[in-house]
Amino acid sequence: MAIPVYLEVGAKRTFASAAEWPGWARSGRDEASALQALLDYGPRYARAIRPAQLGFDAPKVVSEFKVVERLKGDMTTDFGTPGRVPKEDAAAVGEEELLRLEKILKACWRTFYATAEGAKGKRLSTGPRGGGRDLAKITRHVLDAQHAYVRKLGWAVVPEWKSPDEAWKDTLKGLTASAHGELPAHGPRGGDYWPARYFVRRAAWHLLDHAWEVEDRVD
Repeated sequence: MAIPVYLEVGAKRTFASAAEWPGWARSGRDEASALQALLDYGPRYARAIRPAQLGFDAPKVVSEFKVVERLKGDMTTDFGTPGRVPKEDAAAVGEEELLRLEKILKACWRTFYATAEGAKGKRLSTGPRGGGRDLAKITRHVLDAQHAYVRKLGWAVVPEWKSPDEAWKDTLKGLTASAHGELPAHGPRGGDYWPARYFVRRAAWHLLDHAWEVEDRVD
């Protein structure tokens, strides 16, 4: 069966994201290279969400993808972050789908923290000019970003998470409230809050993107 994919096309970068598999999203200079990158990362995504036991099998050829939507990207896209909400993500989330989303997000969460734990005491390679965060800064950045993402649901986030465990519990509360329709769709000063499905998509992508960064940079 074809794997539905949507594309976010910016001026300099294009993201290809698997519509039904939050967190599996990669970018390239154009549509072709983005789809190839998505294919290349399929096995890594499969390993990341294996604990969720959802029967994901990585495709072997790009022709297994079916582009179902194209979105116009913006500066966020070109900067290197997927930032457009596909139409499908605005749909209501039932209890069965909520459980599936929780499983995927939890697997991605555990993948990042297991990767970070395994990299402790090891050197991370840097760029030719010495660029690149160290492990502590990457971990702090991931937690700070997650805090901002949960706020984008419209959830009253705990002001400061003291541990990843507390962060996960607060994240789960916010996601559940959003899926149950208990949170507003718009902010008090205008602007839309993220729907539950897109929140999981964005958060899962960020967790895996940095997990894979750490894996690739361990010397």
